[in-house]
Amino acid sequence: MTTFIFDVLKDLHSKNVNFSNLTFVLPSKRAGLFLKHQLSQITKQTFFAPSIISIEEFVEELSELKSITNTELLFEFYNTYLELTKKEEIDSFESFSKWAQILLQDFNEIDRYLIPQKNIFNYLSAIKEIEHNHWSLEENQTDFIKKYLSFWNKLNGYYSKFTETLLNKKTGYQGLIYREAVENLESYIQANSNKQHVFLGFNALNTAEETIIQELLQNDLAQIYWDIDQVFMDNPKHDTALFTRQHKANWSYFKKHPFNWITNNYSKEKTISVVGIPKSIGQAKYIGSLLNKLKDGNVSLQNTAVVLGDENLLIPTLNSLPENIQALNITMGFPLKSIPLASLFETLFQVHKNQSKSYYYKDIIKILSDQFIRPLFTVKSVDNASKIIEAIDTNNLVYLNTERLRQIAPESSDVIHLLFSNWDISISNSLNHCSQLILVIKEYLNVDKTSNLLSLEYLFRFHELFNELIRLNSECNHIKDITSLFSVYKELLSSETLDFQGEPLQGLQVMGMLESRVLDFETVIISGVNEGILPSGKSNNSFIPFDVKLENKLPTYKEKDAVYTYHFYRLLQRAKNVYILYNTETDVLTGGEKSRFITQLELEGIHKIEHQIISPQVPVIETHLNVVEKTDDVIEKLKLIADNGFSPSSLTNYIRNPIDFYYQKILRIREHDEVEETVAANTLGTVVHNTLEDFYKPLIGSFLSAEIIKNLKKDIVKTVTHHFKDTFKEGDIKTGKNLIIFEIAIRYVSNFLDLEIKDLKSGNQIKIVAIETENTVVLDIPQLSFPIKLTGKVDRVDEYNGITRIIDYKTGKVNQSDMEIVNWEDISSDYKKYSKSFQVLTYAYMMQESGGLKFPLEAGIISFKNLTNGFLKFAKKNKYGAWAKKDVLVTQETISSFKTELKRLIIEICNSDIPFIEKEI
Repeated sequence: MTTFIFDVLKDLHSKNVNFSNLTFVLPSKRAGLFLKHQLSQITKQTFFAPSIISIEEFVEELSELKSITNTELLFEFYNTYLELTKKEEIDSFESFSKWAQILLQDFNEIDRYLIPQKNIFNYLSAIKEIEHNHWSLEENQTDFIKKYLSFWNKLNGYYSKFTETLLNKKTGYQGLIYREAVENLESYIQANSNKQHVFLGFNALNTAEETIIQELLQNDLAQIYWDIDQVFMDNPKHDTALFTRQHKANWSYFKKHPFNWITNNYSKEKTISVVGIPKSIGQAKYIGSLLNKLKDGNVSLQNTAVVLGDENLLIPTLNSLPENIQALNITMGFPLKSIPLASLFETLFQVHKNQSKSYYYKDIIKILSDQFIRPLFTVKSVDNASKIIEAIDTNNLVYLNTERLRQIAPESSDVIHLLFSNWDISISNSLNHCSQLILVIKEYLNVDKTSNLLSLEYLFRFHELFNELIRLNSECNHIKDITSLFSVYKELLSSETLDFQGEPLQGLQVMGMLESRVLDFETVIISGVNEGILPSGKSNNSFIPFDVKLENKLPTYKEKDAVYTYHFYRLLQRAKNVYILYNTETDVLTGGEKSRFITQLELEGIHKIEHQIISPQVPVIETHLNVVEKTDDVIEKLKLIADNGFSPSSLTNYIRNPIDFYYQKILRIREHDEVEETVAANTLGTVVHNTLEDFYKPLIGSFLSAEIIKNLKKDIVKTVTHHFKDTFKEGDIKTGKNLIIFEIAIRYVSNFLDLEIKDLKSGNQIKIVAIETENTVVLDIPQLSFPIKLTGKVDRVDEYNGITRIIDYKTGKVNQSDMEIVNWEDISSDYKKYSKSFQVLTYAYMMQESGGLKFPLEAGIISFKNLTNGFLKFAKKNKYGAWAKKDVLVTQETISSFKTELKRLIIEICNSDIPFIEKEI
């Protein structure tokens, strides 16, 4: 396969052109590298290399202006805006930057297409005035309408002043550079009358480019080579040749000179495969597997290109490439915004945007856990970041100020100061903090420089970025707050990339659509061929209305689509193997519709298209319930647990799911205690339990009276507050949901005491026997060779009209049906139905064994969410259904039946032949 560049060089060589005297002008710098490489294949003679430049470099040379970045332009434009706008009407820099970006794009278009500025701005102003006179016929226009019209009237003033300032500084944006280049063209031609220019590979030209190239052609100072196929030229509706047809028809030069070149490459035989793949990531994975297949026939993947329609697919594609690729070149840079360091500074800006003296714990933990920050907190082998995180968890700290952070980790005060202090004093202070932080990280990374070369490269680029921000801020002083700084930072970041090292002329080439200009490959893989990506579709990011653009011959979405069409079909022209990938999935933004280019290829009928839909192979992963055998070590742990005592909650935990019992009791795996922003249910339960314990413990052995309980009610708020502080630590209970939960805790206690008063006033006698009593008893199980203990704490034991009651408090909802049982065998197998009954009967058994109780007695629950039903008693039913007979008294027979089931459960737990088998919950 011969490339377009090679054909051009061969044609020039056949004309005996002296290459050393030529200036090649190309659409991109990238193509220049390939041109220089192919020069050596044309002739074996030694000669000085010609000048090879991009069109932007050529125009900059013509204009004698220096191009500046978008961010610098924005700052410069804001200076102009401040000069020409009344003080009371001035927008903040952040607000200004949102609309100014669009206006700068419009200035750029107007200049590139050499539109008379005054005409178009006056035209726009007149249109807006007509619109508003139509909308608002009243004589007295509102302030909003006046400001709106005033804005359009000022556009010409903004443009004139802004461009004048830039020209005085010998700088400019692309459009202004083009306009000045055209102004200087005559003097350039006179000064370079012997210089020969070769323009090649151009397609869509703006008016300035057309003027420059035509003028050089007319003066015999240039040659131009187009790269277009006969198929596209012959079809007046084919957008690939939209611009080329116009140039051929409209340029007077081609009336007397040949039009080079119209080729016949597209019609040649090609293998074209169109592959629909779900999701963008699916395309990246398919590219990897496709390259693996292609490597079988072409080990080095020479003359193969992966062209990414959506450049966001770069990282997934790189991660999907086969590991054994020998030579690789990536023309696109790695976006700086995708580097881990970018997320650190983004978090810092987000945290300091609010200008609060206290910081949210999750933000602090996120910053401390960052890969670049965490090592800075290690002082003398002590990890102060862990100390801070532990202090946050232990003390339930939702918000922390800098002082508190310093108290927790005084050895890391300097780093804490850089991260959290004085960001609100001034913008220069914030930027200095960022720069100092970079230097501190650099100091740490330099300790092991060879292992951290890539991280140091990242750091260097961010150092440059913040130096640029410091320069812009010191020169213009437009950034007044962190929010504006964050916007400018993101603007600078979005345009910065980190270049890859690779083999530019060998092996596989990975590139974006624009980088493919002028280049030809035998095998081409194009991804993201969907509507909204290729082509990008309608987008009107401009203040200039569509009809005004048409009137002034400015490009619209129609022309932009034609540019994409040309790039797409040009890639196909000389290729032999083409793989076109598109996303089949409906997406929120792009709609999942395959590109019109694919439909056009199918309708042309020139090539046979192989179309297939590919789905990723999703393995069926069978879920197996965990089974853990009881080894000797596990049995030893169980003996230890048995010696310390099985608690009722640990036994019900086993009934619920044996594997949870294994994790918690054998392996001692605990759930991480996270910061409670909202009071958790168990915290509420603890507070209510502890409050009632404080109230009733002094009353043990006493009979209750309504007067005693009324006196207790006076201390509810004080006692509940005390226990919240004790349990919820430094969490805030004065606002939001937590205040509601605090009030609920007070209500629970108050309602319970009201229930007691009501009972007492009804003539019932209540005597407190025990409160929060610890019980430990030995359970004799002959089948086991080691002793078994039971341990637990009973919330309350009282005598109610002479009958002993064992009471367990529950802050959750419990119904009477949860306390009833028909078959004893079910109590140790069904957690959901019988866990409450199991708990209270275990307490009853322990109290009876310790000799503190006489039969008959009652055992049950008081549910704070079901207080209206009072004491919910355990009941043994003789059958299922509403008409069953219920026995609510716990007798010796009840305890014996329960003890049988209790023993059976513990034997199962301790039996080495019965593994821990996970239950489906």
